[in-house]
Amino acid sequence: MAEPEQDDKNLVRRMLAGEDIAFGEFFDGHFPRLYRFALARVGLDADAAEEVVQAALCKAIPALKSWRGEGALFNWLCTFCRHEISGHFRRAGREPRAAGLIETVSSAPDALVSLADRLERTAPGDAGAGDVSRQVHEALDRLPPRHADALEMKYIEGLTVEEIAARLGLGAKAVESLLTRARLSFRRAFEAEEKEDA
Repeated sequence: MAEPEQDDKNLVRRMLAGEDIAFGEFFDGHFPRLYRFALARVGLDADAAEEVVQAALCKAIPALKSWRGEGALFNWLCTFCRHEISGHFRRAGREPRAAGLIETVSSAPDALVSLADRLERTAPGDAGAGDVSRQVHEALDRLPPRHADALEMKYIEGLTVEEIAARLGLGAKAVESLLTRARLSFRRAFEAEEKEDA
């Protein structure tokens, strides 16, 4: 059985060769995950999430030649999605805010644990889940993509260090170091949000 990264490389190679079936596999495999990724970040607005993902994929496809295959293709696509989400907020004339979440948790990593817990216990569409999810994701969107991806894998997807290492093609120690730096970045983002809100 091929490794996910090898599957990604093969898929991109086939797409760059112009295989129509490969494009179908690409959309079928990535659109639903990217849609869920975007949905939480645009306040559970389904139309906005769909628009964001379509725009992200349309921009990512011509750039596939630049993907070097050093990490998962999905993570690379999330970078395009984040840019489109930022554009969505700019066009709406508002900035993402993480204000208020600090009051509900004692530390930044606890915010991620809180989000994962609430998403498990709350039905989709409930206001509580949407608020917490939006606030955490808006803070994540301020981080370098690699930090945001690592934190999402650990706290939202619930992956172990070993699973994250396999997904990113890193050693366990490198992932632990990455998570330490990512948690620090997340805490700083929360502190910055708190100062702006004050």
